[in-house]
Amino acid sequence: MEPRASLRRAFAVFRARNREFLRDRMSVSWNLIFPVLIVLSFAFAFTQENLALFKVGVHGAAEAPEQARAFRDLKYIRFVPVADLQRALPQLERHQYDLLLDLPGGRYWVNEKSPQGYMLERILPPSAPGLTRQAVSGEGVRYVDWLIPGVLGMNVMFSSLFGVGYAIVRYRKNGVLKRLRATPLSAFEFLGAHVASRLWLIVLVTVGVYLGTDLLVGFQMNGSYWLLLLVLVLGALSMISLSLLVAARLANEETANGLLNLISWPMMLLSEVWFSLEGSPEAVRQAAQALPLTHLVGAARAVMIDGAGAAQIAPQLAMLVLTTALLLALAARWFRWD
Repeated sequence: MEPRASLRRAFAVFRARNREFLRDRMSVSWNLIFPVLIVLSFAFAFTQENLALFKVGVHGAAEAPEQARAFRDLKYIRFVPVADLQRALPQLERHQYDLLLDLPGGRYWVNEKSPQGYMLERILPPSAPGLTRQAVSGEGVRYVDWLIPGVLGMNVMFSSLFGVGYAIVRYRKNGVLKRLRATPLSAFEFLGAHVASRLWLIVLVTVGVYLGTDLLVGFQMNGSYWLLLLVLVLGALSMISLSLLVAARLANEETANGLLNLISWPMMLLSEVWFSLEGSPEAVRQAAQALPLTHLVGAARAVMIDGAGAAQIAPQLAMLVLTTALLLALAARWFRWD
């Protein structure tokens, strides 16, 4: 009898939280419209040919020092040493490089769908005559194709952090949690209901945004939809677990808002939502690997753009599972009603 009563209590909280979210029309509208506007604006902006930032991969600079010296005086171009050409070519397709130079081989590769690559072709070859042009193999990837997993991941992050953590802190401040403590509802039931409520709403909203932007823009999807859904679920659970940890003891909405922003902004900057970290300092790239959004976005891009299977993204999935388990355990241990 007790397990059935426990499920009824949890379901009552689950239903109440759903109604609270759905009745907030501004929040629902923002979750649906904001990512669509971002995708549309970037899809329009990056069809122009007046971009000013460039990143060039250079292979064999030590073997061809005279050719490498010809590029050193060029401003506003970042030259990134490349050790493995086979690994760098897919990165060029995904706009992680704007141009790829192979100095010992006397050749360069360009993504013909990249506006940065178009401009660099007119700057670099005259500085190093004799380089043979090569197009990237396979279908070129537009910037919007590379961008959409990051935008969806960012939407999941904000919906998870502020939709769960901020709400629980508000309940604690308003005395709702103190009143719930007097009921048979356990902390596990309460937190589990919030996780389930936010998870299905995130999945529903993200699927809707995905379908809407695909109809408007049309982007690549080369992998399994079921695997992409698994990435979404595990990524959302890791973000929700992080928000529960933040909200475990806080009773001040301003403090919670500051902490959630403190967590979310580094993830937006370091998780390759907007741009690649290729060529960044090693410390920055290592720090990015500690962020759940990095693994969510990386796994989603691998599935959508590269058609990766479960084996290829197993490290990212494992990190999301471990992050979720650790954060949920800490949140459950530190949670208090008042």
